[in-house]
Amino acid sequence: MIRIPFNRPFATGKEIDYIRDAIATPKLSGDGAHTTQCHTLLEQSLGIQKALLTTSCTHALEMAALLLNMAPGDEVILPAFTFPSTANAFVLRGARPIFVDVRADTLNIDESQIEQRITDRTKAIFVVHYAGVGCEMDTILAIARRHVLAVVEDNAHGLYGRYRGRYLGTFGQLAALSFHETKNFSSGEGGALLINDAQFNQRAEVLREKGTDRSRFFRGEVDKYNWIDVGSSYLPSELLAAFLRAQLEHRGQIQSMRRETWENYARELASWAETNGARLPIIPPECEQSYHMFYLIMPSFESRQALISHLAALGILAVFHYLPLHLSPMGLRFGGCEGDCPVTENLADRLLRLPFFTGMSSSEQAQVIDAVRAFRC
Repeated sequence: MIRIPFNRPFATGKEIDYIRDAIATPKLSGDGAHTTQCHTLLEQSLGIQKALLTTSCTHALEMAALLLNMAPGDEVILPAFTFPSTANAFVLRGARPIFVDVRADTLNIDESQIEQRITDRTKAIFVVHYAGVGCEMDTILAIARRHVLAVVEDNAHGLYGRYRGRYLGTFGQLAALSFHETKNFSSGEGGALLINDAQFNQRAEVLREKGTDRSRFFRGEVDKYNWIDVGSSYLPSELLAAFLRAQLEHRGQIQSMRRETWENYARELASWAETNGARLPIIPPECEQSYHMFYLIMPSFESRQALISHLAALGILAVFHYLPLHLSPMGLRFGGCEGDCPVTENLADRLLRLPFFTGMSSSEQAQVIDAVRAFRC
């Protein structure tokens, strides 16, 4: 029986108030007052051009692919260690993923390997800020400028993390956020597209509104709306936005709680990790992480599996993470091959994520720490 879950959704206390308010208004569909407030909170706190809530991070990534006019024959650079949504966004448009290995320290895309994978068909570089630790964006942006490529940030893990003092999600022309229940800020399911290049502002609204200019109609800018582009239904309801608004308004409290939990894990497990040949997360000095997860890199696949079983026997749910995308059934269809991304293949077999969530009690965390310390590799 699981006593300590891997994740437990957190509520600030204001969510119910805002949901009641949403129900009391005549508009429950997207882009009502709570959605607008979420947009404003994100735009002002991050200092960005425009934010648009979506029904998922996946949909925000799909919108990015549409905005970049991805088409059959195009290629996109991305890390081999990521969730399928990062690849699906442009695969759905007929483009081909080009997998790049990750760095051994941060598990982010290895910027030193990007340029050699660029061809005359490359359209964009999709980066993933793994665990909310920033990629080496100075180098990546310089490569993109040399080759005239777009940069899209999959920032599902990294809201309010920083790289060299600048918020993640503000470097690429476009970025995607996740508000899934496992993320720092949640609406159960949800996401957002961040727009840092004004050329995409108006078309992003059209794509999000089923290919119509309905947003302009609601603002009184046109006297009727029409079908003017491709698109889909990417708007979350006001109920989801109301829940998310409470989370974003309490972002300081949430981040403080998560930081305390993360730092306690790091402090209490440092000696155990050194003794047992395990490794804790590495945060480069130029990065301020978002405190999204806490993971261990175990000495071997066997020790990783043994620790998962050991914790499960004590009622504690610990999990691994992504499988190498280039070795998945779909990845193989796009030319993935064993040995292509050796760091990804090695670390994916050894990574273990410990229970980590906002509101985790000191007693719960102490149980996890004691259980890990009792394990010997």
